[in-house]
Parts: sequence; structure tokens; C-alpha cells
Amino acid sequence: MIVPRQVNEAERLAPVTAALRDLHDRSGLAPDLVVRDDTGWMPATWLTDGSRITDLLDAAHRRWQAAPHVAASLAWKSYSYWLVLPSVIGWASALRVPLLYPADVLVRIDGPDQFLAIGLRPSVAVAVLPSDALARFPPPTGVHVAGDEVALLEALRLSLLDAHLTPLLEETQARVRIGRRALLGSVSSGIAHGILRATGTLPGSPVEKTIHTLLQALGIADLIELVPGPNGEPTVRRKTCCLQFTVPGATLCTSCCIRHR
Repeated sequence: MIVPRQVNEAERLAPVTAALRDLHDRSGLAPDLVVRDDTGWMPATWLTDGSRITDLLDAAHRRWQAAPHVAASLAWKSYSYWLVLPSVIGWASALRVPLLYPADVLVRIDGPDQFLAIGLRPSVAVAVLPSDALARFPPPTGVHVAGDEVALLEALRLSLLDAHLTPLLEETQARVRIGRRALLGSVSSGIAHGILRATGTLPGSPVEKTIHTLLQALGIADLIELVPGPNGEPTVRRKTCCLQFTVPGATLCTSCCIRHR
């Protein structure tokens, strides 16, 4: 009988946490990414099943003093941005993808310095390629071996979009009148911004190709475009609006579609 080698979450997530550590701003992630004392945190399942989603929406209303649909849009924008980072940065930096099923994600809402924070349970699994050092036979507990890069992106999509963000989107729409395209536009924009902010630490393909590959895999590539910035660097331009401009005193996002009309 072959007994799988045991690896802990620190080993499973090592290249992911290393890449995230180099981000200029990671204030919406738990300090060590993994949360070992969940006091003050709630499981993301309480949001995706709708039982505590009003906590998120009410906190957004208090924070921005905005109309319900605007507060919901900004809550979604913040949540989806911090949620996607571990998976997309893990894929782009090391082809190692934390599988962000709601049961393995923890959320802290309305902290003193940050609207929300995302953390992972120690049980979080990762998807890897057969060439990864973790992909031994039999694979360790918490390691899913994807057959190739297409299957790896499929594992990312199933856990991040199908199992997590889609049910959260549906619960949000059940309470607030807001369009699916606008919400998914924030996911697309958040992924692109996250990759661009990590450009200096990412190996391999040109950043534009990395972004396009991820967004194509998630079916949201048509919601943004990359355009040259002031110095010729790629910058994000959204094709939908997060409605931040309607908040009193707020400025237009740098990627805002209204800014460029």
C-alpha cells in the first residue's frame, strides 16, 4: 500500500505566498494568507448561500453611504479583487493554483482600516501540473494534479468562478438590482490590475498574454481592454462601470469607461 506523502499548507502555498508578498498593496489579504485562528472571520459559504450576504451589503452601505446598488457594486469589486489574487497570481507565477471553493475561504468584513479581508483555511487545496514537485504518485492530500495547462485553468475556473463568484453574484442580484455584466466587469478588471501590479515578479509570457489567457479561460475577456498608458505601458480600460463615480467626493477610477468617453 502506497501512503501519500503529507505536505502542509505552507508547502502547498509557498510559491503563491512568495509572489503575493512582493505586491505593493496586499492589505485586503490575511497577513500570512492562511488564517489559523478564525475568530472574527466568517466562512465564504455564508455569503455564497445568502445567509449572511446582508452583512456584506450593509457594511458597504455604511462605508460609502451610497445607494444600495452602488454599495453592492463596490462591495463586489473589493471582494472579487482580493479573492482572485491568490489563484491568478499563483497560476501566473508558478502554475500552482489555490482552489478557492467557499468552504476554504474566510472573510472579515468592515475592519477599522480595510473594508474587507480575505484569508484561506489551512485545508485549502492546490491544483498543479504533473511537472510540479508536489505531483508525486499518489499525490499528497490537498493536491490536485491537472493533466495539462488547459485542465489547470479549468480547475481555476470551476473553483473561483463557478463555485464561488457565480453563486455570490446570484445572491447579490436577488437583493439588489444590478447587472451581471457590470459585476463581471469588476472581476475582469481586478484580474488584469492584479497581474499588472505583479508584473515585476512574474516569469514567462508577456503580461498581455497572461491576462488574456486568464480572462479567456473565465469567459470574461470582452469586458476590458488593455491600452497604452502615458509611458507606453499596458493599462486597463473597463467596458462596464463600477459606479464609484456616483459616491459623493469619489473620483473616477483610472480604468473607468466614462473617463475615456
